[in-house]
Amino acid sequence: MKNSSYLAISLVILFILPAVNFAFGEETTEYVNRRAEIWNLFFRMTTAVFVVGAVVSGTQVWLIWRFRESHPKNKEPTKWETGESH
Repeated sequence: MKNSSYLAISLVILFILPAVNFAFGEETTEYVNRRAEIWNLFFRMTTAVFVVGAVVSGTQVWLIWRFRESHPKNKEPTKWETGESH
């Protein structure tokens, strides 16, 4: 739980704050297209979500493949399954 809050804080600092400051910052002589900045933020966050999703789904596939019942290392029961003491 603690790690997810650190991840959320770092995402806010890295992605949202710079875009909000740039889109809604001080008025200068330079024109800022807010709609383009908001879409840019959306696409950057979408890319980050796809990367995180790919890592999570890849980890799940590896775990399922590694710990399946037909895996050679899982043929023999462990000492905890047989009831032997340490």
